[in-house]
Formats: sequence, C-alpha cells, structure tokens
Amino acid sequence: MLSNRRRRYTLHYLHDERTDVTLSDLAEQVAAWENDSTVGEISASERKTVYTSLQQFHLPKMDDTGVVDFDRRAGEVTLTDAAADLDIYLEVVDRYDVPWSSYYLGFTLFGTALVSLSWLELAPFAAVPFAGWTVFLLGVFLVSSVSHFLLSRRMRLGVDEKPPEVSDA
Repeated sequence: MLSNRRRRYTLHYLHDERTDVTLSDLAEQVAAWENDSTVGEISASERKTVYTSLQQFHLPKMDDTGVVDFDRRAGEVTLTDAAADLDIYLEVVDRYDVPWSSYYLGFTLFGTALVSLSWLELAPFAAVPFAGWTVFLLGVFLVSSVSHFLLSRRMRLGVDEKPPEVSDA
C-alpha cells in the first residue's frame, strides 16, 4: 500500500488535516504536490486525473486495509487510528541519502578497527590511548544518534506542510 506516491501523499494530507476531508480537496492538494505547484495553479485535467485514480483505486484500497474510512457517497475521507501502525514504515529516505542502518554498520566496523589498532599499539593509532579512541567514538555515536532522531522526525509524513518527497525535490 505504501509503495505508491499518491497513497503516501494522501496519508500525509490526512495526517496534517486531522479531520474529515472531501475527496475534491484531497485530489486538488495531491495534484498540486505531484505537479510541483499550488492548488490554484493546477489544471482541471490534472485535478480530474488524480480525483479519478483516488476515487476508483487508491482510496478503496486504503479503506480495505483499514487505514482510512472512505465514504463514496459523501465523498469524504477520514484517517483511522490504524494509520498510526504505519508510522514505523513512513520514514522517507532520499535517494541520495545513506540509510541509517548502513551508516551505523559502517560506523561500528570503522570504530572496531580504530579501537583494535590502538589496542594493538600500532602507529599512528597508538599515539592516542585506547580510552581516548573509545571516548571519541562514543561522542561521534551520540552526535549521530541525535542527528538521526531529529532528521527522522522531520522526514515523517504529516509533519510539515508538504510531504518530504515534495519538500526535498
């Protein structure tokens, strides 16, 4: 369900609004994000394309999974409590970024090599005591962890006005 950008945009919009929204308003905003413009600048055909795909495919699929309540007759969409279960999957990683899991693995391997070379008293690593390297690596780990925490909060859907995919484009 989350593999489609329109559905992620829909979740972002619904999370940001925190109330029932009309399908029309939702389609306008998603079309604006997709076309990197404002709601007032989108054409009728851009709006209609998004409206139709949301109405016929995306919202029914999201309704079936229980993430949204989609009332076809009233044309209203509501985010359900089940959407909170998706938060763990909604951290957006830019295509040029390194995933945090890879970063921490690389950092651990580098730190292990650095501390091992110091412990074996190999030059030039022996110039700094084993404890010095350990404190340095703990400091870098602390800074990395705080950065990860702050960046992941900023990159969540529904946090900023625009979805992260639009903001970073």
